[in-house]
Amino acid sequence: MNISVLGCGRWGTFIAWYVNKVGHNVTLWGREHSRNYIRLKETRKNDYLSLPEDIELSNSLYKAVSSADFIIISISAQELRSFARQLNSLNEIQGKTFILCMKGLEATSGKRLSQVFGEAVGKNIDVAVWVGPGHVQDFVNNIPNCMVIGSENIETTKKIVQELNSDLIRFYYGQDLIGNEIGAASKNVMGIAAGMLDGLHYSSLKGSLMARGTRELSRLLRAMGGNELTIYGLSHLGDYEATLFSMHSHNRKFGQALVQGEKFDKLAEGVSTVRALRELSKQYDVELPITNALYEILFENKNAKDTLEDLFLRPVKFEFQ
Repeated sequence: MNISVLGCGRWGTFIAWYVNKVGHNVTLWGREHSRNYIRLKETRKNDYLSLPEDIELSNSLYKAVSSADFIIISISAQELRSFARQLNSLNEIQGKTFILCMKGLEATSGKRLSQVFGEAVGKNIDVAVWVGPGHVQDFVNNIPNCMVIGSENIETTKKIVQELNSDLIRFYYGQDLIGNEIGAASKNVMGIAAGMLDGLHYSSLKGSLMARGTRELSRLLRAMGGNELTIYGLSHLGDYEATLFSMHSHNRKFGQALVQGEKFDKLAEGVSTVRALRELSKQYDVELPITNALYEILFENKNAKDTLEDLFLRPVKFEFQ
């Protein structure tokens, strides 16, 4: 198939590498003046991998979209709405299948990314999400993992899995789009919390974070009309190893750096997701204690140590209330 990947950051470039590896014709698009694109154009390398020569690099969005059967998008979640409007203006998107490879929610509205994309481009297209655990650093060293493809159309899901499945990434069919998107986004929030615990030398509390985090998010999913069990699947709990414990996780490293007073200049999508979950908590009247604690630390300058101690060590109550 002809597949275009829009976005040439760490994950987008890996996706192009992977899709080429499993046998497809790949175009990787980047903005003409972006540092990532310029570096790839000059060296065909980034910090993680080298691009095969048969992957075409392009800064023409029209060319990348018009030539592809599948279009994979890997950009910052907060840029998706404006980028989708830009795609819509090309008049080349009808009949295409779009796959969103980002883990986030729109910060101002709490909307899922498939909702944002659908609102910006209309409903006459197929939209899927690609979520679940895995780091570029592991995949390029041939360490396999399991991931999820989900959409509202099971035939679209099956087609994507059929074309992209391999021994390196074993895909599962996502059965709950709401749960997959909320789960994938909110695991970055738990990653920030885990990093804070690491930075405070409270790493042993990450077990409590995992147990309570999944519990509160399952309640949110149920309120939103999703399947509360999805939070225990690959999109969320299955991604905890790669997010709460991995040295590669940007969100975990951001949380650790924050409490240690150090600078961290990589994208930590979980920061925006804290805002989004706070909005969803209000919309659906579901208490999200971990999200609220992080909101106070990140946006109200509350002391991280005191706030997290209050969160995890508050008065005795029944575990499953």
